[in-house]
Order: sequence, then structure tokens, then C-alpha cells
Amino acid sequence: MLYGIAAATAALLLAAFLSALFRLPALRLGIIDRRRQRPLPLFGGLAVVLATCLVVAGWEWAGVAPLGPEIRRLLIAAGAVALLGLVADVRRVKERFLVGGTAVAAAFVVPYGETGFLLGVPAVGLIVLVAVGFKALDHADGLAGTVGVVTAFGVGVLAAAEVMDELAVLLSVLAAALTGFLMHNWPPARIGFGACGSLFVGFVLAASAVMTRAGRDPVSSLGILYSLTALATADVLLVALSRRLAGRPLLRGGPDHLAHRLRRLGLTPQGVTILLGVAAFAGVLVGVLVHMGWMAVSGVYWVGVTALIAVVGCLRIKVYGPRRQPSFPLGEPSRTSTHVTSTQVRAQLRVRNG
Repeated sequence: MLYGIAAATAALLLAAFLSALFRLPALRLGIIDRRRQRPLPLFGGLAVVLATCLVVAGWEWAGVAPLGPEIRRLLIAAGAVALLGLVADVRRVKERFLVGGTAVAAAFVVPYGETGFLLGVPAVGLIVLVAVGFKALDHADGLAGTVGVVTAFGVGVLAAAEVMDELAVLLSVLAAALTGFLMHNWPPARIGFGACGSLFVGFVLAASAVMTRAGRDPVSSLGILYSLTALATADVLLVALSRRLAGRPLLRGGPDHLAHRLRRLGLTPQGVTILLGVAAFAGVLVGVLVHMGWMAVSGVYWVGVTALIAVVGCLRIKVYGPRRQPSFPLGEPSRTSTHVTSTQVRAQLRVRNG
């Protein structure tokens, strides 16, 4: 108990310190998020990754809490995903490489001995989906960090209930590191998450949730895992449907995420983060209650229905501007331009003829 409190406190202070320390180098190196109204440095995710890994590895090195092979493998794979995200923050990387690299890392952490290969493959897909979903949540100040804290506490409760103490400590350290980061990321943010932090957090949370449910009924496990990550997956579904219906490329960015649409309804940035944080908490709470046996499995269905209603409702909020009219190739003027040209010619002839 005392170890967990000390580790969480150390992670919180270290993440807050590193977030403040990394802001100036990110600005100097030009590693910023240009999609927002103001340039935002992106080394906040690196601060979370370092604070989490250093605290956990430091306590193991001191012999206070040695890690098992599963936790070591999880941290190594999550570190590789974070490194891939850091490369994407520094240089432009195609999304398919991020997805592919995350899938390879996820394949190394799924407990196939308990899930089997047939269920292990969907587990890999779920981890990738949640990791990408958290990356997508990094479109608003404080959102990914807030949802990450809530989800980490929920999955940590599942780990503690399954007597997976090492995993529970890791998740508490992650939640504390995210809290320290939020001191600088709460709107208006002074430093951003970036792909490094968002992919790392989504990967650790999804992989940890899969580990806590390994070997249990796959149907109820799927529902619980969805409830724990309902907000991130709902945002991915909303964006995919919105761009598909609008005829836009799926990988082209745009102001079409949950927070963007709520802002169009008049909510403040702080209000959007709080509202979506409460929504994430509701889904996590249902997942925890169903896992503990204090709520029927049908509770996860209500989470799914509510999320679907929210997605359909958000689709009615217009976020795309009017489409640009197709341009005509050189030498093929439009009818309007031809009409104007002939009119001008007739006017010139009248002037010449007196």
C-alpha cells in the first residue's frame, strides 16, 4: 500500500517536472502541433512515458517491487510504440505504419496461453483500435489525459480484483503521471500529448484490460472491454462514419471529432473536457461493476446503445464546409466564361462599328 502511494506520488511529480522542462526544447526544435489555433509543443507525451517507465523500473531496480515477465514485456512493447509515436511527432509518418507497428507490438503482449490463438487475434485488433482511438482523442486540450486517468483507475481496479498487484501498481503509476501532465495540458494547454504519449497510454490501457479478462467468457469480456474504452472507440466510429458519408478520405484530418462538434454547440474547451471525461467515467464504471459481478452483463449493452445514439446525434452537427467546385482544365472554359467572352466580343464590335 505504501509502495503504491510512494510510486504514484513520484510519478506525478516527475511527470509535472518533465512536462515543464520539455516545453522549451520542443518549441526550439519546432516539434509542435500545427492543427490547432496556436502552435503547441508536443513533448508532453514523452514526459508521461519517461515518468511511468522510470518510476516502475526504478522500484524494480531497488528491489522493492520486482516485475514479472508479463509486465516487463508490456513495458518493452509499449516503449516501442511510444518510440514509433515520437518519430511521428518529429517527422511525418503515414498512419498505416503507426497502425502496423502497434499491431506488431500488441501481438507480443497478448496472453495466448489463456486466450488461445483464435481469441488472441481479435485481442490484438482491440489493442490497436484503442491505441489509435487515444491518438484521435488528442485533438482537444486535456481530453486524452483526462480519459486516460479515468480509464487507468478503472482497469487498475480490475487488476487489483484479480490479484494482479504488479499490473495494478503500473496502472496507478500511469494514472499519476497523467495527472502530473494534466497540470500543463488542461485547457488552455501549454504542452501537448502527441502520438508518443497517446499511443503509449492507449496501448498500455488496452493491453492491461485484455490481461485482466484473459481466460474468461469472451462475450462478456468483449462487452466489458468495450465499456472501459467506449469513448475512444465511439470517437473513432464517429469520425469514420462522418468522413465516409461526406465522401472524404478516411485518413484526412478534419474538425470532425467529438470535441469539435461539442464546441460547435457552444461549449467551452473546459466544458467539453469535463463532459467527455464524465462520459468516459460512466462507461468505465459500468465495466468495473459488471466485472465485479455487481451489475448484470446487460449493463454493457446500454453503454453501447448510448454511445450509438450519441454518434448518430453528433453526425447531425455540420462540421465540413461546402465542397469546392471542380476546376476546368486549360483550354476548356466553362459555359459561363464562354458566355462572358462572347458578350465582350460583341460589345467591342459595336464600339468599332460606331
